Amino acid sequence: MTRLVQVAVAGDVTEAEELQTMLANAGIDASLEPTVDEASGSTDPEHVKVLVAEASVDEARDAIEAFSEPDELYQD
Repeated sequence: MTRLVQVAVAGDVTEAEELQTMLANAGIDASLEPTVDEASGSTDPEHVKVLVAEASVDEARDAIEAFSEPDELYQD
């Protein structure tokens, strides 16, 4: 089984699906997984993990950076 690695955390499901589509367009398979609040152990509906195969991590991060708006990457 291929190990999946988190490459991003989206603010909501819509953003996560946009990242997943962007990665698919770059030829990278991505999976989505809800985040879990460590204190309560319950899922956090406002944040979604974007996961890719370990072998695709660098390529996925490059794709996300290339397609992201500069102000989204560097928040002051």
